[in-house]
Amino acid sequence: MNHEINIRKALLKDAKIIAKFNSAMALETEGKCLKEEIISAGVENLFKHPEYGFYIVAETEKRVVGCLLITYEWSDWRNGLIWWIQSVYTHPEFRRRGIYRQMYSYIKTMALSAKNICGIRLYVEKENTTAQSTYKNLGMIETVYNMYEEMLA
Repeated sequence: MNHEINIRKALLKDAKIIAKFNSAMALETEGKCLKEEIISAGVENLFKHPEYGFYIVAETEKRVVGCLLITYEWSDWRNGLIWWIQSVYTHPEFRRRGIYRQMYSYIKTMALSAKNICGIRLYVEKENTTAQSTYKNLGMIETVYNMYEEMLA
């Protein structure tokens, strides 16, 4: 079945499905069970604070089938913003149909027209070679950086 996919910025009405997708992604990729009340509040909070970022959704026949999150990093070296892609998810029924490619194209077009966006970054699990191949095929390159973190609370 060939469905037309529409990519758009997410609206508050999409928060419930985005939270559901984030939970599914965490379980699928990291074996983590997210607490529904925390992830739901986290997604809704982003809509209340657009300075944190924004979501993109892919939909077909009024059904959201994919999403991703853009957050911001200020780069003083470049005097511009770097958009970080996070929380990428496509419903299993719609995978391998180029939905991520369409979402990436959408945000890249947005970034190029914004004039103050100097780059797009993401992080990926070391073992997720399928995703790494997708990102490389879209023109992204692996960086020389390793990532470290200390989560508080």
